[in-house]
Amino acid sequence: MRWDDLRTSENVEDRRGDGGGFGGGGGSGFGLGGGRLGIGAIVVLSLAGWALGIDPRILIGGAEMVTGGRAPTQESRSAPTSQPTDDSGRFVAKILGETEDVWSQLMPAQANREYRAPRLVLFSRATQSACGSAQSAMGPFYCPLDQKVYLDTSFFQDMQRRFGGGGDFAYAYVIAHEVGHHVENLLGILPKVQEAQRRSGDKAQANNLSVRVELMADCLAGVWAAKMNEKRRNIDENDVRQAVNAATAIGDDRLQKQGQGYAVPDSFTHGSSEQRVRWLMTGLKSGDLRTCNTFQTQRL
Repeated sequence: MRWDDLRTSENVEDRRGDGGGFGGGGGSGFGLGGGRLGIGAIVVLSLAGWALGIDPRILIGGAEMVTGGRAPTQESRSAPTSQPTDDSGRFVAKILGETEDVWSQLMPAQANREYRAPRLVLFSRATQSACGSAQSAMGPFYCPLDQKVYLDTSFFQDMQRRFGGGGDFAYAYVIAHEVGHHVENLLGILPKVQEAQRRSGDKAQANNLSVRVELMADCLAGVWAAKMNEKRRNIDENDVRQAVNAATAIGDDRLQKQGQGYAVPDSFTHGSSEQRVRWLMTGLKSGDLRTCNTFQTQRL
């Protein structure tokens, strides 16, 4: 993927070095657990969230997280610093800039809505969001309360090392997925889903809604990539293969089988490997956000 000629976004807050120690704590994405938080800890937090009536998946969009109003001891509340100058920071800022350029045209044209760009917070190990304290172990996530994406770029290293899903376009897909949650928020989908989950009282049904939210974000990431490529011709079949490998690696069935030896579909919160790949490719082939309505079809 060629990205050097993409526009650099000004909506990046670089909080790395504000007390977390850049590169430490090895992130793991989409609520998988890693670094200081293991899978067991995240399961306990998730159960606590359900008991309190809080839906952690929708609240932070890319990771299962329960804030409970309490913050972990390691966090950062420092003001954002200057634009990133390192390679990983520059990459993130340029991908974010391209999401802004694409969605500022697509939203009015395809949804008759104005696009308001989110901010993206780069952090290391831990920082504070309006949704509570964020840690590397939670992976990238979107907080609708402050309309910001939170990312520890060590997650990219983790993708390569643990899941075999590395590559620039795979990393861009991760960012575009979180921005996809912002698009869902602007469309009014996230608050409606959260309310529906609270009303349902059924964990399996709430999980199903969560899966639909995540698969829609995958599809929207594909739509973004399609429109970017129409204009710039900067991705090829190998790049698409990277993104497909990443989507496959982070499917709930794949992760559950790796972690416990078997999959429990009713507990899925992000979708199976097949679903994630299919919806990513749906968006990539169509370039139209209207094909991404995962709530309109019975077959996910």
